[in-house]
Amino acid sequence: MIPDAFQTFYHAQYGTRWEGLLHALMQAPVRCLRLNGFSGCEVSEEEEQLPEMPHCIYPSNDFEPSLQPSGVMDYYRMDPASVIPALALDVKEGDRVLDMCSAPGGKGLILAEALDGNGHLTTNEWSRARKEKLRNILKAYIPKATFSNIRVTGHDASKWGLFEPDQYNRILLDAPCSSERHVLHQIAELKKWKPSRSKQLAHRQYALLCSALMSCKPGGRIVYSTCSLSMLENDETIRRLIKKKGDRFQCHTELNPAYGEVTEFGWQILPDSQSGWGPMYWSVLEHT
Repeated sequence: MIPDAFQTFYHAQYGTRWEGLLHALMQAPVRCLRLNGFSGCEVSEEEEQLPEMPHCIYPSNDFEPSLQPSGVMDYYRMDPASVIPALALDVKEGDRVLDMCSAPGGKGLILAEALDGNGHLTTNEWSRARKEKLRNILKAYIPKATFSNIRVTGHDASKWGLFEPDQYNRILLDAPCSSERHVLHQIAELKKWKPSRSKQLAHRQYALLCSALMSCKPGGRIVYSTCSLSMLENDETIRRLIKKKGDRFQCHTELNPAYGEVTEFGWQILPDSQSGWGPMYWSVLEHT
């Protein structure tokens, strides 16, 4: 049974769309398999590749990732929508990249592949248990020689900018959020849900964004993303940053990604309109 407060909170934001969106959220999450660029494998012509999504396929029923002779796994399973914020960061060889809240690691793998051993990637996860899972994922998919250019840390990312200001030209902030789709499938979590939860998370997300802005070099790019439905955690968090620190960055709303609905300050993929993908929100910022 979904609490009335939950229904009221999201119906107020999505109106008549909410009923269909809720139905889509209650379905099993969609997953794709993304080819590991370090594996030496190629996508089979028999597999259905996702348009505009490099190396991503919808797996056949009996398809499972496996260890390759190269010593790393061939495919990583993830929500197709989660690929897009990592691609939006537009990482190039030689970049210094920070993945502030990196677990479980799928986006970090995309960033590492874009660097191709030339540059530096810091992946961070505050939770000790999630940090170790992150490290294990990265080691399973990235060759040892390349791993020497990757740092795995466990710090409070909201304080990152105090210790490493102006150090990175690419920062991905996939912020902790309400994760409503996950909550809807966890009865215990759903019972604990309160409308104040999203507001509390938005405060944390704003602190993380301020830290990212401090750590980003002038001319560098920040991609902020969440898997939340709440506008408080998405456009409204960016709006607050614009109000407080808008003289320090530009919001790139002129971009034209292959997927996603346009919002005021970014884009959003919702499962009722994108074949079950998401939710996923992202906004692209440039430090001026």
